[in-house]
Amino acid sequence: MRARQSPEELKEGVLAGNRGALSRAITLAESSRADDQEQAQELIADLLPETGKAIRVGITGVPGAGKSTTIEALGLQLIKEGHKVAVLVVDPTSARTGGSILGDKTRMNKLSAEEDAYIRPSPSGGVLGGVARKTREAMLLCEAAGFDVIIVESVGVGQSEAELAELVDCLMLLLVPGAGDDLQGIKRGIMELSDLIVVNKADGDRVPLAKRARGDYRHALRMLLPSTPGWETPVQIASATEGTGLAEVWESVEKHRAHLEETGLLEKRRRRQTERWLDSMIEEAVLAAVHARAGVEQAIEQAHDDVDAEKITVPQATQKVIEAAGLDGTK
Repeated sequence: MRARQSPEELKEGVLAGNRGALSRAITLAESSRADDQEQAQELIADLLPETGKAIRVGITGVPGAGKSTTIEALGLQLIKEGHKVAVLVVDPTSARTGGSILGDKTRMNKLSAEEDAYIRPSPSGGVLGGVARKTREAMLLCEAAGFDVIIVESVGVGQSEAELAELVDCLMLLLVPGAGDDLQGIKRGIMELSDLIVVNKADGDRVPLAKRARGDYRHALRMLLPSTPGWETPVQIASATEGTGLAEVWESVEKHRAHLEETGLLEKRRRRQTERWLDSMIEEAVLAAVHARAGVEQAIEQAHDDVDAEKITVPQATQKVIEAAGLDGTK
């Protein structure tokens, strides 16, 4: 067995761009063990001065939009241009094993073989919002390892767009031509958060459909506030399988980044994201501390039993748990 590396050794390996060290550092950050978490946070704190310079792009989209295909094609193009690309793929979690179900790394064979690419599938762990619990830490570690483009692909369910937008600089929404009007309500909510919309699969006989969809989305955007002040959200067409339109897509990402930097919005956006991260971590820690108090788990079980038996109401059961936790001022 490989000897466990010290935080200092991991730090040196990550800074040297060693992918093995990077993977071990992310695994350490994803661990639920208290001693691992302490070491991981010390490591990340030491590496913070080397982070923050990458372009962080979130990619989401409707089912079948071709997210993985687009990421691979775009990643290969960026590597040819001299970039180092890290892809953090958030997979649904298996209820049996707790591991990733989809394993997107296996669907990006060409990109994963590139020396300047790093693909990390991470199970969502049941966390709402389509982002893994430790995606932020993984992103920082990838930046410290020298990757200047970080792409985060979400699970694409529920609140994923809102959560992903609070993680990246630019949120890219992938859509497909001719998806039908039944998705319009979903599209509106996502469009309000998107910095760039791409109608993918614009190839063959779908090109006219893609162009028509582009016009429809551009018209719809006129009635929505832009996700980034002062930025007009572009709608573009592309084909990941044919590689067309991807250069223009990345040009829009770079223009958006330049807009954020020139207006000071990049610093404000990242500061807000850090504050949201802090708030969520505090809430998570407080909740864990409450559950760890003696008698709380039993009180929760009793509350469920009493509510199921219709002995008390849900608010009354909640109050009993609060009292058991000593949060009513009695303990």
